[in-house]
Amino acid sequence: MTRLLNFALLLALCLLTGCASGPKFTVDDGRQVDETLLAGMRAYGAGERLLRPAIARSAALKDKECDKQWELPFAVATSAGWSENDRVAWARALQVDERLTIIAATEDSPLPLGARIDHVAGQASHDGERLLEWLAEARDNGRPFTVGQPGGKGVRVTPFEVCRGYTRLAPPNTPQLQDYHWLLSLHPLEVTQAEPTPDEALWMVLWTQGLSEEGGARMKTYHYALKIGGTLYNLATLASGVKAAAVAADAAISAAKNAAANVASDLLKQQLIDQGKALAVQRIREGLTDAAQQISRQQVVGVMQAAAANRGALSGVSRIAATAFERADAWAFTRMAALGAPPLAGFTLHQKLIERRLAMNAFLFDADRLAALNKVAAARGFETDVVAILGGLRADSLLAQIGAMPLASAQSTFSFDSPDDPGAGRFSRGLVDALLDMPAETARKK
Repeated sequence: MTRLLNFALLLALCLLTGCASGPKFTVDDGRQVDETLLAGMRAYGAGERLLRPAIARSAALKDKECDKQWELPFAVATSAGWSENDRVAWARALQVDERLTIIAATEDSPLPLGARIDHVAGQASHDGERLLEWLAEARDNGRPFTVGQPGGKGVRVTPFEVCRGYTRLAPPNTPQLQDYHWLLSLHPLEVTQAEPTPDEALWMVLWTQGLSEEGGARMKTYHYALKIGGTLYNLATLASGVKAAAVAADAAISAAKNAAANVASDLLKQQLIDQGKALAVQRIREGLTDAAQQISRQQVVGVMQAAAANRGALSGVSRIAATAFERADAWAFTRMAALGAPPLAGFTLHQKLIERRLAMNAFLFDADRLAALNKVAAARGFETDVVAILGGLRADSLLAQIGAMPLASAQSTFSFDSPDDPGAGRFSRGLVDALLDMPAETARKK
């Protein structure tokens, strides 16, 4: 009787004081979720697991010439702010909940894959986005700091320095997003379908840094309202999948399409439409292609034309960046060699993308870029190797067959006083540029 009375009193006390266990976090309850979004989340996680070690490898470059940014030995994600169904999708795809979750890590990371973070540099919270802000601030201080896990001891995290130009992936809800900026580039998730090797992932990182170094001055001139360090931008440098950035990405996609309609030539616009339709039909018919398959010269030409159209249809700051793509190729080539990595990794990645007809990204070369980088490789004795990688096709013959498709210069395409100037709208300069001036709360209200 006494035990029963004590239990009743304890139950009443809990009801009165709300002594339920701590906050509840989303788990996978088996419900139906958006399969396209789920696939995007899985691709995002796979890409982060590939890129994070490559980013760490790039730190060994220690290039005195380049501007620097701070990076971390792990990548994080959070489902905070997403709808209930989408939170379940995060849990199913990557075992991510509202807390900060480690989704990729280097071999020497103090936190393993799947670890949760609930406090950063002495500040505790269950809000993933707030933790992201603290994590970005601690990272950019460049000094060791402590992060903690629920019920565990704090661990020491040491940021490391790399050449400027964060390499990040598009949010899972906008997998086709491309945005090239001197501070951060977002690459579409389709590049993960090529299953890049660790060396090809290093190429992606070095290329992105090279774009910042080689095209940064040009892009800074176009960014006439320079402001570094907006709240939403800081979050995006850590987790492209954060909901506020993902919402902004939707708006950026729409603005980019509108801007491209104004700045792309009729030829490039029509090519983009035609090639996009052809590639979509081909993918539906063939499904996933075998990476080792042989494709005809005409198919190679068609995919490279699509790459040229993709480059030509970029808008805002990305279009300025596109004028420096060849220079980024050469920068990455020489830095791969400096790190003791295969300098031809850019060619092998290009060929994988060709074989899978994935042309809507910056890593499949158009004819002009392929010919320019081939000259760099040939000067170092790699011409025969490049021909072998390209399936026996020569870069100069492909260029001759495709014909010159020069990208219009920024000066002739843009007028800063024109009403058609893509800088006229918040997102029309690109997602990254908009994030620099946007607090996270603004995007959440969209």
